[in-house]
Amino acid sequence: MSAVGEGTSLWDRKVRAGQRMVIGLPGPSVDDDVRRLIKEIRPAGFILFKRNVESPEQVRELNRELASLVDPAYPALLSVDQEGGRVQRIREPAVVWPAMREVGRAEEWTRQISTAMARELRAMGFNLNFAPVADVDSNPDNPVIGDRSFSSDPRVAAAHAVAFLEAHQAEGLMACAKHFPGHGDTHLDSHLALPSVPVSQDRLDRVELVPFQACVEAGVASVMSAHVVFPELDPDHPATLSPVVIPRLLRKRMGFDGVLFSDDMDMKAVAGRWPVDRQVDLATRASVDVFLACESVSRQLEVYRALVQTQEQDSGHDRASQASVRRLTAMRERFLLEPPPVPGLDVLADMDARVLAQTVRLRGQS
Repeated sequence: MSAVGEGTSLWDRKVRAGQRMVIGLPGPSVDDDVRRLIKEIRPAGFILFKRNVESPEQVRELNRELASLVDPAYPALLSVDQEGGRVQRIREPAVVWPAMREVGRAEEWTRQISTAMARELRAMGFNLNFAPVADVDSNPDNPVIGDRSFSSDPRVAAAHAVAFLEAHQAEGLMACAKHFPGHGDTHLDSHLALPSVPVSQDRLDRVELVPFQACVEAGVASVMSAHVVFPELDPDHPATLSPVVIPRLLRKRMGFDGVLFSDDMDMKAVAGRWPVDRQVDLATRASVDVFLACESVSRQLEVYRALVQTQEQDSGHDRASQASVRRLTAMRERFLLEPPPVPGLDVLADMDARVLAQTVRLRGQS
């Protein structure tokens, strides 16, 4: 066995640590504090929220500036949660899209909605959307998924998730199937607590995993993990931190070798429950490639420093970080080397898209 860190320098480990992070920003512009943070972490990319949005023009300029602040050898992942419905970070003057439950009921327009949404996002400078939600709407009392899911029928949810991701990716926008292996049957919100889904492997195979398997087979660019415990598989850890759930199901059985994002490490399902260095250790063993750290600057720095230190202390983590960067490189080469032309911001005024959104909304509510 090689010595820990053999053949790799501290600088290499720092670069890889940064490449395993996507960070959020406090506001709609880049100030000196943000510049210093970016210079230290050198993240793989950034995620924007409502707090970062003033106008489409401002978002496009913010994404351009953020991209300019990282090494062009590692083009920035410029990301957002733009699902439609209640999870839509950029609203008017962009089209306000219906919830995906309504899209699933309308049946035939998923691809058109996804295409129009992708064109809007690319016009504003994004290259990654954390969508579609591939969770099955299997619990009517679920406080966090519900109408974000396409359907309570796993096969219907799978068909729409595939149509959505294929249309996104045909427009040059990377998609992300979330939240693996399924957040649809929780009764708690993982933003606020640690949910548990006590279902059998057979039930997972018949329900939760069906849309994810379809997304993997369709070539989805990335997958996001769930901060949810599946006690029949691992009673002690949520999927994001489990050495069993994702490696066994997503990596081995489904054969997914793409990029795996964690859900936000600021969420209370994980934040404060384990020390940050332990979270980083466990998530890396769970084959998480990129950590989302969306809000707390102190946590962003803690995650980054833990990613450096774990590589120094454990040759397995050193190899895992190299594998994560390889997967990121493959995703960038697939989508960012020769992307389609970037639309102009006039796509946000597309009346056909607005009519489509209203038609689907009315059809899905009927």
